[in-house]
Amino acid sequence: MTAITTGPVAPRAATTGTESHLLRFALRADATLCAGLGLFVAMAADPLSRLSGLSPTAEWIVGASLVAYGALLYLCAGIAEVRRIGVGVLAGNVVFAVGVTVVLVVGWLPLTAFGVAATLAFTAITVGFACLQYLGVRRLV
Repeated sequence: MTAITTGPVAPRAATTGTESHLLRFALRADATLCAGLGLFVAMAADPLSRLSGLSPTAEWIVGASLVAYGALLYLCAGIAEVRRIGVGVLAGNVVFAVGVTVVLVVGWLPLTAFGVAATLAFTAITVGFACLQYLGVRRLV
């Protein structure tokens, strides 16, 4: 028996294997940092409010929101079609960074110098994760 082929057969690249590792890592790292930081902020809302200039309730809401976002993002990072999740989170991180920058420049929040520095640090880390997520999404193209 003979087999007819139309050309050399190349091995199939794995679509859920090594190509998506960077994106999954970036999403899970983002989720872990958000949840961990959110837990810290929610637990230390009262002392942090004195340092940052926000109310303890606002601090707690921010912390609890970060915990919920981190847990949801960690679960979503395991979805088979991770590219859609990556693009959505990447876009959200960019919008978040731009929005926070506008809020800080305009001065809409009564933040102290520590509050501004902490917010800028968190925003810089968010931009770093957005860069990693961008590289991970580009690998899947």
